[in-house]
Amino acid sequence: MSKNIRTIFFGIILIASMATLWSSAPVTETHASTAGEIQTKINEHSGKIQALQSEIAKYQKELDSLGTKKSTLESTIRSLTISRKKLTANLNVTKNKIDSATLRLDQLDKDINQTQDNIDANSRAVASALRTIDANDAKATSPIALILNTNGLADAWTEVDHLSQFNRALGKSIFELTKAKTSLSATQTKVKATKQELISLRNDQISQRKSIDANTYTKRSLLRRTKNKESSYQKLIAEKKYAEKSFERELEALQTQLKLIVHPGALPKSGSGILAWPFSKSFMNSCEKRKKVFGNLHCITQYFGNTSFATANPQIYNGHGHSGVDFGAPVGTPIHAALMGVVLGTGNTDLVHGAKGRQCWSFGKWVMIKHPNGLNTLYAHLSEIDVSKGESVSTGHIIGYSGMTGYATGPHLHFGVYATDGTKIMTLNKFRGATTPCANATMPVATIDAYLNPLSYLPR
Repeated sequence: MSKNIRTIFFGIILIASMATLWSSAPVTETHASTAGEIQTKINEHSGKIQALQSEIAKYQKELDSLGTKKSTLESTIRSLTISRKKLTANLNVTKNKIDSATLRLDQLDKDINQTQDNIDANSRAVASALRTIDANDAKATSPIALILNTNGLADAWTEVDHLSQFNRALGKSIFELTKAKTSLSATQTKVKATKQELISLRNDQISQRKSIDANTYTKRSLLRRTKNKESSYQKLIAEKKYAEKSFERELEALQTQLKLIVHPGALPKSGSGILAWPFSKSFMNSCEKRKKVFGNLHCITQYFGNTSFATANPQIYNGHGHSGVDFGAPVGTPIHAALMGVVLGTGNTDLVHGAKGRQCWSFGKWVMIKHPNGLNTLYAHLSEIDVSKGESVSTGHIIGYSGMTGYATGPHLHFGVYATDGTKIMTLNKFRGATTPCANATMPVATIDAYLNPLSYLPR
């Protein structure tokens, strides 16, 4: 056999050894065991998440049932207690998701290291094979020379066949090497996505803890104010309703004095869906499942304008109808900015008192955001505010948590949309006749034609 043939045989053996290395290297007993343990732990977390989600569904069913009953101190406290349990279960779901994602990240790191080791080993094997062949076959051999340099035509054909086998083996090894590099790149992409998921989950965890705190504070405040007496609670509800009527009358007088001009041409087109829902996607998805409870897909408890409630209670809205859209949301539900913008103002009208110590109520804790498209959005009756005046926010940014502050008699979000040109943040005492407990409260006010139907700009 010629020197050429020996060289080719050596190359084939080297490539075959490399292929054996490739197929056997990725899995060692230690790595396999670790991977199995990690997957077992991930499965355990998945089981816990599933159990918690069943628990959350049970709590939601209880809350929906309570929502259909008359508002009493007992039912309100019960609702807050169940809401807190639901929020705690959500927090535990997030914790298990974080633990699961951390385990997946650990496994991905191990996979990356193993794949990189394989790539390095096989790259060295291919390079070594090519160097050896190059050293032993520096000069190209033509077909005629090959026949003359061997012991005959048969040996020449044998050498050609070996060369063909070597080329196929080398091609396969290079293909496997390329595939491994592609796999490595895909795994690195998964790592990046998992890290982003972890950041998002940890932000959710912070938000959920704030939700629980808001719920706890609301419950304690209610018990302290009513001294755990039903009669005190009903008196509180009556006081809120009376304050609402007084405030609406005062506000109507102020609206007629405002010298603000709304330019319709500066407003976004109706039906454009320019605004996002002021809740998370998961919350809105849950609303679709509770259509029987609300009669709609969006957890809306009162629409804009002359709704049946506004028509039945003209003394509250002075015939102008409801100025926004109300969404039923348990205390502590995160509220999201409907569009990017700048926080125009925040406030808490519950801190303002008028004559004889009467509380203002009104919007309670509120946030107003000015958007770059001629719209302002209002978020009222919050339990907690999470932004400050002048702060820039992105669409979906958590600006606070739902509650029942102000003259709200149940947990919900009042969401209003206004024409920027027709809106100001001020106190009512700047105008004559402001005598209600809200006279010294700072809040958003607008001309009649600045009130816009939120559903004209929310997703269809």
